[in-house]
Amino acid sequence: MGDPVETRAPAVLEVLRGRPTAEVAARWQVDAEQLAAWVRTFVEAGTAHVTDQPAADATDERDRFLAAFAHEVRTPLSMAQGWVAMLADGEVPADQARDSLRRLHDALERLAERSFDVELMAEAQRGRLALAPQLVPVSTLAADLDDLGDPGAIGGLGGGVEVVVDPALLRRVLRDLWHAAAASPRPRARRLEVRRAGPWLELAVVREGAVDAATFRALSEPFDVTADGTGVAIGLNLARTLAAAHGGAVGADERGDGAVFWVRVPAGGS
Repeated sequence: MGDPVETRAPAVLEVLRGRPTAEVAARWQVDAEQLAAWVRTFVEAGTAHVTDQPAADATDERDRFLAAFAHEVRTPLSMAQGWVAMLADGEVPADQARDSLRRLHDALERLAERSFDVELMAEAQRGRLALAPQLVPVSTLAADLDDLGDPGAIGGLGGGVEVVVDPALLRRVLRDLWHAAAASPRPRARRLEVRRAGPWLELAVVREGAVDAATFRALSEPFDVTADGTGVAIGLNLARTLAAAHGGAVGADERGDGAVFWVRVPAGGS
């Protein structure tokens, strides 16, 4: 798999010269829909530069993104501030200090994670997201998923299948898909499966149990309003962005009494 940042420009230029999008996508091993999105972004950016006016859609998405980020960091920041205040005022009994420090640490970790998410999204939007691809087994990418259980239980082709990706970034994609599959109402179960889908390797998080339609829409569509109306959710936008940087894609499908959240990346290294 080539460097997606280096792939993007020549692939877009081929489409602009008149080659069919599907043909160019196959040649460069990228998702056709993602290539079409790159072309749209290229044209819109050029128009904005020539007219010296940012596209209305781009401005709206920026504003919604900032609202989403503020909403995402508000809870861990408030929790951290609360625990610091209680510890500073001596309101935490000595026998509970260790647990309080753990909670403070968890809140700060969440805040750091959200901040890094925003950094990644900003770098991707500017076309400066640097990948460090390696040949790694799927079990390594899934090692930090909570409640996954034994990596040997990964279904389909199994966790031993190897793929060329940036491990740190694909872990974040799987993390977001895994968390999305746990959205309210609580599912009966979640599992990870590895599949072949044409030229792609698909990592699919299968959710057993229906998902609320509004919640599913919020996960699938970036920057949708949260169900309680208190803010804007990032949804799977970061996962989608990171998958695109690998020349792949992210999707979510409702299937019967459940749903499947998947990421596809080129299977050449597996």
